[in-house]
Amino acid sequence: MAYNKNLREGISTGSCAAAAAKGAALKLLNGVCPQSVEITTPEGRVLTIPVLDAPRGCGVVKDAGDDPDATDGLTIIAEVELGGGAGDITFAGGPGVGTVTLPGLKIPPGEPAINPVPRAMITEALRSVIGAQAAKVTVSVPGGEETAKRTFNPRLGVTGGISILGTTGIVRPMNEESILESLTLELNTHAAAGQEIIAISFGNTGEQAMRKAFGFEGRCAVQCGNYVGYMLDEAARLGFKRALLCGHPGKLLKVAAGTFNTHNRAGDGRLEALCTQAAIAGASPALVRELYECVTTENAMRIVRDNGLDGLWTALARITAKRCTDRSFGEMPAEAAFVDNDGKILGVSDGAEALAAALREIN
Repeated sequence: MAYNKNLREGISTGSCAAAAAKGAALKLLNGVCPQSVEITTPEGRVLTIPVLDAPRGCGVVKDAGDDPDATDGLTIIAEVELGGGAGDITFAGGPGVGTVTLPGLKIPPGEPAINPVPRAMITEALRSVIGAQAAKVTVSVPGGEETAKRTFNPRLGVTGGISILGTTGIVRPMNEESILESLTLELNTHAAAGQEIIAISFGNTGEQAMRKAFGFEGRCAVQCGNYVGYMLDEAARLGFKRALLCGHPGKLLKVAAGTFNTHNRAGDGRLEALCTQAAIAGASPALVRELYECVTTENAMRIVRDNGLDGLWTALARITAKRCTDRSFGEMPAEAAFVDNDGKILGVSDGAEALAAALREIN
C-alpha cells in the first residue's frame, strides 16, 4: 500500500515490546537498564529505540508517528525471567495487555493478545542477549485496559487490554488520496497491456488465497485494500469488461450487504447479510440468533459448516456479484467468490469459474 512519505513513521507495539524485552534482559545481566537498544524489524530494518527503566524490567513509549493510533503514547513494559537452562521463550500478559477469549484469531483462547509477529520479534531480540536460555516474558501496558475500549478488541473477544500488534514493526501513516492514486495507477498498467478482465482481492493474504484457489500464476490481479467500490468504479472507467472479486467472508460479506468501503469504521453488515440468507435457507430462529451473536467471522463460518449450510456461500456470492454489477449499471459485469485464508473455495457466483479460467490464461 502507498503511504504519505511526508508524514512521520512510527513503531508498532510489537517493536516496542521487543525493545523493552531486550532492555529488560540486558538489565538482568548488567544490573542497569540501557538507554536504548537496537532491534531488527521483519523487513530487515534496524531500529534504535529509547528504553526507560521500570521497577521490574524496562519500558518503551509507543510513538505512532503521524498515524492516528489509539495506543500512541502508551508505555509498553517487559519483564524477563530467565530459566535454568536452554529452552523456549514463553509469554504472559500483565496489566493492560488483553487476553484472547474466542477462537478465530491468530492467537488461541486463553493466551495473552501478543500476536505471532511480535512474539517472533521479542524472541529474536532476547536470543541476541541470552542465547538459547529459557525465559518468560511478561508484557504489560499501564492504561492499556482503558485504551482498549477505544479499539475493536471488545468486539473481537479480547478482554482486559490492548493487543500487541504489528506485521512489519513500522507504523506507516496512511493517506487516502495517495492510496487511491496508487490503485488507479496499478489498474492503468493492466489496461495499458490490453487486459480487459481483472481479478480483485482485498490484500496480500487475500491475493495469495485467491491465487491458490483458482490457480492464478500470471499478472491478472490487483488489490483494493478497503476501497472495493473505488476499484470497481475505476475498472469500469478504464474499460475493463469483467471483474472477479474474491475474498474471505470477513470482507466479502460486507460487499454482499452493500458496503463498498470495508474499513471497520465505514460500515459493516456482515452478520446481517449472512443471517438473512440463513433464514431464507430455512435455518431455525435459534441458529440465526447464534450466527447473529458471533463476535468473529471465523466463528460464523464454523457454525455454517457444522450445520450443513455451506450452500449459503454460493447464494451470497451471487448477491455480491449482482451488487458489484449494479454499481456500474451493468457496464462491467462482475463475478464473486468466497474463499478462506487457506485458499479453499466456499462459494462462487454463476460465471466465476469461467472467468477464472480466462484469467488463468493471462501471463
